[in-house]
Amino acid sequence: MRTVRLGSARAAAEELGLSPSALSRRIANLEDFTGKKLFTRARQAMALTDEGQAFHDAVFPHLEALAMAIENHSENMSLLRLHLGVLPLFGSQRLFPHLAELRERHPLLHIDIDTGPHLEDRVGDTLDAAIILSRGPASGFHAVRLDHNMVHAICNRPMAEKLGDTPDRELLGKQTFLIHNELPESFEAWKREIDLADLEPAAIDHYDSGQLMLEAAAQGLGIAIMHDDHMKRAADNRLAQLYNIEVESPYSYWFICKPTALESRPVRLFHDWLVRAGL
Repeated sequence: MRTVRLGSARAAAEELGLSPSALSRRIANLEDFTGKKLFTRARQAMALTDEGQAFHDAVFPHLEALAMAIENHSENMSLLRLHLGVLPLFGSQRLFPHLAELRERHPLLHIDIDTGPHLEDRVGDTLDAAIILSRGPASGFHAVRLDHNMVHAICNRPMAEKLGDTPDRELLGKQTFLIHNELPESFEAWKREIDLADLEPAAIDHYDSGQLMLEAAAQGLGIAIMHDDHMKRAADNRLAQLYNIEVESPYSYWFICKPTALESRPVRLFHDWLVRAGL
């Protein structure tokens, strides 16, 4: 499986603590056993043949099922521990409502939650994996995009009524806007969409918590520039969207980990569940 993931016998051998020649012999033995050529070889690179891909797709789910059966029926298995970084709003709105399902499926998997700053920088160090809000993770990560979003301007209902149905430069210029530290370019995208790219509001207040931004908007403290998904999942009747406009967000939620971390069972279990669940 490492050879398939890494695309290199040498890299796979290093992870396994084998010599390249020893790993090559194992692969050759497997090909002899199946009677099929499973890999193409070009210098140090290796890729699955069509027959190899079919074999991998047929075998891998059974290996996962076997590992799960062993976990669920062995009294001597130790806990599987995952150190996960996650933004608080994603955690409360999208992750935690489904964690009981994950626990039922994998009783031995336990998750340490970290909502601290600079999640991406800490993956591979203090974190096994993270769910981040980003224009796109840095290279060197295994990354899965979890959504696509639209930017909304969100405020309380009295303010929405005061500001009306059409953007007005004078009225908007007197307002306070609430901007998340992780979404600085969303405000610029929203201003361009309403043809007020040079709009200068009375103030911009910065937050590192989406939950607090929503509450501040509900309390009339300003106009929060956030994702439509955040507002829908909050289901707060005090909140309203300003204007009927569609603005594509530059940002998405991503699951990230180091490629080698996928060989860790806790990371692999969470990764596969997250992708299947489509949170």
